[in-house]
Amino acid sequence: MSSSFPVVVLLVILLGLLACSWFFTPKGPQQTLIRTSLMLALTCCYLMWMVTYLAQVHPLISPRKALVEH
Repeated sequence: MSSSFPVVVLLVILLGLLACSWFFTPKGPQQTLIRTSLMLALTCCYLMWMVTYLAQVHPLISPRKALVEH
């Protein structure tokens, strides 16, 4: 059985990247746009990875052997 350890570890890394994108975004008239775009892109990438990973670890339909007819 697989654990949720990779999901939690990458969530912590993601939170660190989100904090970096919040504090290290250059000042200027487009700061809010850049910050929001970075944070949204990071969050969407994490969610896509997490859904794909968890779908492979815990599939909704269990695999069955195919009936082979001769």
